[in-house]
Amino acid sequence: MKKNKVLSVVIPVYNEEKTLSILVKRVQEVKIKGIKKQIVIVNDASTDDSEKVIESLSRKYKNVLFFKHKKNMGKGAAVRTGFKNATGDFIIIQDGDLEYDPNEFNLLLSPILKGKAKVVYGSRVLGKIKGFNIPSHYYGNLFLSFVTRLLYHRRITDMETCYKMMVSEVVKSLNLKSDKFDIEPEITAKLIKKGYIIMEVPITYNSRSFKEGKKITWKDGLKALYVLFKYWIFD
Repeated sequence: MKKNKVLSVVIPVYNEEKTLSILVKRVQEVKIKGIKKQIVIVNDASTDDSEKVIESLSRKYKNVLFFKHKKNMGKGAAVRTGFKNATGDFIIIQDGDLEYDPNEFNLLLSPILKGKAKVVYGSRVLGKIKGFNIPSHYYGNLFLSFVTRLLYHRRITDMETCYKMMVSEVVKSLNLKSDKFDIEPEITAKLIKKGYIIMEVPITYNSRSFKEGKKITWKDGLKALYVLFKYWIFD
């Protein structure tokens, strides 16, 4: 009997006690033909009750792995810990809030299963953005994606998207170093410099406000710009 392949869903968590259980339930409910799911949750030293929620989830679901940082290190560090411990054939990043819809895993995985790509991004720009409107984030992302195209000569509409679906061997080859939100431009820069084609598919995005827990700011945008130039010049 042919062994089912596995999708590892890496969830970096910092103070997501209100949404994490709902999010994991949605991930569990997603049906992908011939694919099992492994959920890798990394608690980046949350100060709320996220750890209690994660412990409860790990007891409830056999496919949930739980790791934690002793001190807050940033999303990038949590993603790297998740990547290190993920054992699936395919890997995707999933934020611990409800901005991204796990039901769209199939959209991202389909081109990979058909052999059309090894890397697929979910593009919010090509899809539909709902929820709280933050113009600085929207236009900042467009600008960063434009800079990516300018420097790396690849058409990218949404470089900052969380939804990056990759074959495991691709992820393991990247040698990522970023600790904060600059993990996104680092992944993109290194993928392109290694010669991988990034396919984009439209996704829906339910944006939340800062009051609801959104954490990325304009300072992260400046750091992303720096990282794009850094990896354009250096390996």
